[in-house]
Amino acid sequence: MTAARLLERLVGFPTVSRDSNLALIEWVEAYLDDHGVKHWRIENDDGSKANLLARIGPPVEGGVVLSGHTDVVPVDGQPWTSDPFALVDKSDGRLYGRGTCDMKGFIACALAEVPTWVDLDLKVPITLALSYDEEVGCIGAPRMIERLLADHPRPAAVIVGEPTLMQPVVAHKGSTNLRTTVTGRAAHSSQVNQGVSAIHVAARLVTRIEEVMADLRAEGRVDEAFNVVHSSLHVGRIAGGTAINIMARECSFDWEIRHLPQDRFEDLLGRVNDTAAELEAEMRQRAPETGIVTETLNTTVPALADDNNAEILAMCQALLGQGPAGAVAYATEAGQFQREGLPTLICGPGSIGQAHQPDEYVEIAQLEEGVRFMQALGERLQRSPT
Repeated sequence: MTAARLLERLVGFPTVSRDSNLALIEWVEAYLDDHGVKHWRIENDDGSKANLLARIGPPVEGGVVLSGHTDVVPVDGQPWTSDPFALVDKSDGRLYGRGTCDMKGFIACALAEVPTWVDLDLKVPITLALSYDEEVGCIGAPRMIERLLADHPRPAAVIVGEPTLMQPVVAHKGSTNLRTTVTGRAAHSSQVNQGVSAIHVAARLVTRIEEVMADLRAEGRVDEAFNVVHSSLHVGRIAGGTAINIMARECSFDWEIRHLPQDRFEDLLGRVNDTAAELEAEMRQRAPETGIVTETLNTTVPALADDNNAEILAMCQALLGQGPAGAVAYATEAGQFQREGLPTLICGPGSIGQAHQPDEYVEIAQLEEGVRFMQALGERLQRSPT
């Protein structure tokens, strides 16, 4: 099957993160069975979702892992002009559908070459690594990586196929989602001296979160390789209060920290927590039952650093025939692979500018470039290990 035909099948599975991806995994397993490829399923705790590992080539150390996530973000409330879970070719050089660029296009390119790879005399293996729940915090990949390293020969390098316009990317920011809950004391809004407004306190803390970014810039904690040159802190949702004439007893807000590889999440959180402790002390002077609690909503997704990747970068650049290395602000599973000592970079078809949007698309030319890269990779691994 061509990459476009495979992408049509993959897009047809509505693998939104809140739902199961098992139908897609089962279909890929059957496809691999048709070509005699060994594969291993790694399920989540309740068996509702699964990662998938597959190996083409000899069971020896070395070779390349091609990693991609199978889940996609929701389409709820987005003004799509076509069915998001049916691939649409509008004869404009683009293929439309949820996940076309983020990142089923990369998976389709890899699967399209499986029939060719199985007939090659590969000196080292090509390993496919398909994960679940990347979009909600890279939840599935750690279990998959653990099994990869425990049960299989150690690979030499990893390529994560997030959309980069087929340019090699060697660094990305880490990411942590958080929720802060402020508990105040309710009172009649005409008696402001009797209560503590959780909304007012939360607003002061939200302001401090934004100020931290200004502090980072002033301190020179920047990296010009990124289009947002500093670690970023962002509040995306806030809720609180019951009525306009009641001082709010509770206010909560969800926020995130996206840290540069050279910054530590704990240090940035500490700056905000220091302010939270000061505000909490003020609150408790007026009402001892008040407080501020911040919890993490996911395990921190580690940043990807431009480190220990010279060989895989040189190989990718040679296969692509182009491209200085870049950096991106979004987080991926690449940092999780690198954390285990595996040289890792990101390279895949499509643009992050189309990801998560209504009428998401991948350019056909990008898909074709992805296929050429897979073909060149197979030819390379016939001659010499990575």
